[in-house]
Amino acid sequence: MKIPFLDRGPRVALIRLQGLIAARGDPFGGGISAAGVAPLIERVFAMKRLKAVFIAINSPGGSPVQSSLVAQAIRRGAEKAKIPVVAVAEDAAASGGYWIACAADEIVCDPASILGSIGVVSSGFGFHDAIGRLGIERRLRTAGTEKTLLDPFRPERAEDVARLEDLLARLHEEFCAWVRSRRGAALKAPEGQLFTGRFWTGREAVALGLADGLGDVQSEAMRRFGEDVRVMPIGGRRRPFPWRLLPGMEEAAGALALAAEERAAWARLGL
Repeated sequence: MKIPFLDRGPRVALIRLQGLIAARGDPFGGGISAAGVAPLIERVFAMKRLKAVFIAINSPGGSPVQSSLVAQAIRRGAEKAKIPVVAVAEDAAASGGYWIACAADEIVCDPASILGSIGVVSSGFGFHDAIGRLGIERRLRTAGTEKTLLDPFRPERAEDVARLEDLLARLHEEFCAWVRSRRGAALKAPEGQLFTGRFWTGREAVALGLADGLGDVQSEAMRRFGEDVRVMPIGGRRRPFPWRLLPGMEEAAGALALAAEERAAWARLGL
């Protein structure tokens, strides 16, 4: 029997990041946000005698800003502690999930994982015809000629669409620059093929250089550090009692909205 505090075998920490990436991600579970994840990352990299930190990612993507902030937190911790980081893609490390994966020194995945989707998307609805048929008059006053950019209650304007497309292109270039900085030498296909928003299976991703190999957390830890390696899952805080039993109405509504948005993000991957 091994006594944990006397066990001198190799140890790796495991962080699981699962769900949609959004600023309103619940730090107690359900979604990924910098505010919820950064303290956990800091705590993990402060641990002693670690051989590596594994980050298991299961995300269809989400906010580019939150993805960047989480990735930066991982890099700060790794560089300060001088500990290698391995990202393990499970069902998906797509879009923002792949952004975070690129913070690792190596990326491994299952043959059937989904990786890539290096792109940016914006979606919405237009209601101007609907409110007209209902006899509803929209009353809106602004100071600033672009304050009502892409207002869903009026017809699209060409200048608004051009402004949004320029914004998306700039965000896309930030994403591409990050992938180049982290994966540049490993990429095995032209950027025109990789940076289109397309996604691939894990086996294809390895062939394209988007990932380094096939594997899962346990097998990869054993391959690197031997059969005696101890994988230590490090979780976030639990939702405090009694909120685990009696969530507030506002919290419940937010959770439903996040769940709907996450379902839509997974659906874009066909999952």
